[in-house]
Order: sequence, then C-alpha cells, then structure tokens
Amino acid sequence: MSKIFPKSANRLPLQIIIFLIVLLGVVTTATNYYATPKYTRVGYAPVQPVPYSHALHVDKLGLDCRYCHSNVEKSGVANLPTAQTCMNCHSQVRTDSPLLAPVRAAYQSGEPINWVRIHQVPDYVYFNHSVHVNRGVSCVSCHGQINQMEVVAHAKSLSMGFCLDCHRNPQANVRPLDQVTNLNWNADQVKIDGKPHAEWAAEFVKNNKIKPPQSCTGCHR
Repeated sequence: MSKIFPKSANRLPLQIIIFLIVLLGVVTTATNYYATPKYTRVGYAPVQPVPYSHALHVDKLGLDCRYCHSNVEKSGVANLPTAQTCMNCHSQVRTDSPLLAPVRAAYQSGEPINWVRIHQVPDYVYFNHSVHVNRGVSCVSCHGQINQMEVVAHAKSLSMGFCLDCHRNPQANVRPLDQVTNLNWNADQVKIDGKPHAEWAAEFVKNNKIKPPQSCTGCHR
C-alpha cells in the first residue's frame, strides 16, 4: 500500500478536519455578520395592496399615528387599520379612486386588507409596543422618519445590538409623552421644562424608574 499512497497521505485526514473547522468558522462568521436585519431587512419596501403615503396623511394632513394604529398605547402589537378606519374618511374623499378599490371591497365584504408586513422581529424575540410608547419612546426611534415616507420602508436594523444600544442608554431615546407621536420633534432644538434634553431625559428615566432589561430573558422568553 505504501507504493500506492505517499507518506503525505497520512496527514490527509487531519488536513480535512482542519479545513472543515476553518470552513465552519468562516461560514459562521459570515452568517453572523451578513445574515442580520441590517443586511436582510433595512431598505425593504414591498408593494402594498393599497398605496398609502405617510408623507401625505401624517406630515401634510397631520393624521395622528394612533388614529390608524389605535392599540399601540395599550397593546404589545401596533395594529393595522381596518377598512372601516380608512372609510371614515374615504367614504367622503376620493370615493371613486381605483387605487382605493381594495379598501371599498374589504369594507363591503368584511374581509381584512392583505397588507404586507414590513417590520417584524423573529418569533423568539419578545417586544411590547405599549411598554415603549408609554415610557416616551417615539415611533421614530424604531421606524425612522416614517412620516416622510411615500412608501414605508424598513429603516432601522432592529437587531439585538440595536435594541441593546437603547436599553443601555435609554436617555437618548425618551421624550415627553405628549411628543411621542410628534414625528418631527427634535430634542436638539427644544428645551423641556427649561432644561436641555439630556438633563431632562436623565431625570425622566430616574423618576420613572426606567431600567430596560439587558439580560437574555428580557427579550427572549
């Protein structure tokens, strides 16, 4: 057999094992780096069954986020509007628009509009909208300047690192509760109770005992 296989063949099993270990390490590293929301979700802007411009409805017409997402202050989920909610206005405005045909059909049939979900954390992640909203965290912090979007796009990564950055420094993202749905509010341009935002936010976090969890069990339940 020694005449068939050279002595270097004795090292082949070890070389294969080392190669597989290196390959596994490269694949794992690449997956952890690239297969994250930052790369797989940011920029995602699917075509919806009904074109809806937040820039028009929110920024120009002044519609409050809670008119459509009515449960966001008391539910873990930011619900989507029903056809009835849309028809409260569109039974009077643009009643014959072909773009709104799916809304009229859903209203008449009682079936929901099949909106395409954009923002979604993995099933193993626990997130409660009401907890954040009622502690002064605005829609902008997680969804970006959504009031200026003609088409809603996934703006922030919503990765574990993204969440932990906020949990470690909640002062950077809290604001007065009456400004949570004011998506044009800018902490750098206002004083709150005569104080700059940083000073006010530190007191707000302390007084309201805001201590976001940083352990695994806080978000993985």
